[in-house]
Amino acid sequence: MYYIVFDLEFNQDFSSFHEQNTIIERSKYPFEIIQIGAIKLDLGFNTIAVFNRFVKPTIYSKVNSFITELTSITTEQLLLEDPFFEVYNAYIEFIGNTESIFCIWGMSDIKELFKSANYYKLDLKSLPKMFINLQPYVSKHLGISQKKLLSLQNAIEVLNIPITYSFHNALYDAYYTAEIFKKIYTSSIQPKIYDPSYIKIKPARRKKQIDYDSLIQQFRKMYGRNMTEEEQQIIKLAYKMGKTHQFLK
Repeated sequence: MYYIVFDLEFNQDFSSFHEQNTIIERSKYPFEIIQIGAIKLDLGFNTIAVFNRFVKPTIYSKVNSFITELTSITTEQLLLEDPFFEVYNAYIEFIGNTESIFCIWGMSDIKELFKSANYYKLDLKSLPKMFINLQPYVSKHLGISQKKLLSLQNAIEVLNIPITYSFHNALYDAYYTAEIFKKIYTSSIQPKIYDPSYIKIKPARRKKQIDYDSLIQQFRKMYGRNMTEEEQQIIKLAYKMGKTHQFLK
């Protein structure tokens, strides 16, 4: 069995959205993978292989300037690369047929990987279904709430792992994630099954009702008299309008 520690870089630039893509497709898949970086580890955390490929964009014709500033990836650079389906197939070969577990920093990368493969109608069965999201385990390791999630760079700094590469590069971020995994691993860190079709359903919030009788009674106490029917209607209307916050400055 192997651990596949991977990271992705994305691009999103609606100003350069290809005209042949419909509005439905645009809403269905707003992010485009432009780099896949991965480290394959054996059970002894030894590096078996490394994967690093950039992706020629087909959804957006250029890389957003913010993304270029963040990752140093340029449009001109990506135009020389292979399209996603070729890079994806190479990634599947890198993963291999041996049972593997994905290791990630946050859930966005695994979600977008499955989403991209589905978007291009590529084989999903060859992707590992088990994964470990290391981000909350770092919080647990540090004794802080697992709801307080650190960025990858903050985790590296807090764990005193040497910073030898820049961040926001898929291969380097995969390397740092692997180093974190090695440092905090315990037998309590167990993989989960990833279900790309799972949608988290938020519990329905109970609709609150306004107790108008108590509201009017409060005004009776304040003014020491009964409210007329017209005054009661004005109070109810004013209360409703106040809850919309539309007159706040």
